[in-house]
Amino acid sequence: MISAGKKLILFDGVCNLCNSSVQFVIKHDKNDVFRFAALQSDIGKKMTEDRGIDTSKTDSIILIDPDSAYYIKSDAAIEIMNEFGGLWKVMNVFKYILPTVVRNFIYDLIARNRYKWFGKKESCMIPTPELKAKFID
Repeated sequence: MISAGKKLILFDGVCNLCNSSVQFVIKHDKNDVFRFAALQSDIGKKMTEDRGIDTSKTDSIILIDPDSAYYIKSDAAIEIMNEFGGLWKVMNVFKYILPTVVRNFIYDLIARNRYKWFGKKESCMIPTPELKAKFID
């Protein structure tokens, strides 16, 4: 399902902000660590069900590391940026200076308003042929 050494990002496939975030991750994923699937896809549903993740409470971005655990909300965003390396690792400081409840409050505020602020697609993103290998059906 997920190749060794890879991590899976589940995202809201109809959310414009989430789709832009996926494009951002692809651009900065210099070590080709990440694979992607929409939360609405069969694999997205299976991965969340297998881990007992309630997608009514976490419905934007989830990072699944098959070697260890999964991360949701602001923890997922920070873990993803850590993989970029370089100055992106500075984002780790937010784990220590802002309590999870504060980080997730901000995350939830954005997630709750993402369709209103950034719009919504009628269907999930279809990757270009060059990016198809990064997406799991």
